Amino acid sequence: MESPTNAQALDLVDAWPAWPEGRLALVGPAGVGKTHLARAWAEKAGAVVIEAGAPSPAGAPLDLAVLRGRAVLVEDADRPAVGGPVDDETLFHLINMAGVDGGSLLLTGRLAPVAWEASVPDLRSRLNALAVARIEEPDDIVLEAVLRRGFEAAGIRPAADLYPYLMARLPRSASEALAAVAALDEAAIEQRREVNKALALSVLDFGDEDEEEEAE
Repeated sequence: MESPTNAQALDLVDAWPAWPEGRLALVGPAGVGKTHLARAWAEKAGAVVIEAGAPSPAGAPLDLAVLRGRAVLVEDADRPAVGGPVDDETLFHLINMAGVDGGSLLLTGRLAPVAWEASVPDLRSRLNALAVARIEEPDDIVLEAVLRRGFEAAGIRPAADLYPYLMARLPRSASEALAAVAALDEAAIEQRREVNKALALSVLDFGDEDEEEEAE
């Protein structure tokens, strides 16, 4: 869902393949749509997708030669798994390969690359020079989309008036919105109740004691 909080990121990702030196970092808090946007780009570009936070199958290192000239997406590049497919040396080579023979590299992370840890000195300078597309914490448009996506993923069809009720009370945070969805899902299953304002009032700490009678 496009809004002022993600418009810059959408424009920069859509500018591919005209990224500076074929490289771009897509950053933002958890749950704001980085993976959705990155995977859409990967499908469009025919990119190889690498999960930096996942262990390597059988500890096998990446075959960098095979990736030369390809579009590559590295998810969670700021939080690589110990023994995973993307250590600092590998990330350094992936960045250097971007833009060579038509190759491209999209990195996702929660923090801007200047804040990523780097034990390889030359990697530090490469990270500092990356072009950055940033997605901010959600506004109302994105927050509602996050809630709807969360309920849909849980197989829940909440009462229509629950959305404005939650949006008027939740912090502007995708992680908080998803946590609220998870809490309502768990309570609905345990209590065998519908997901509505009354359930939200009883489960989520909004301090709305005066509204309890109205919600019911």
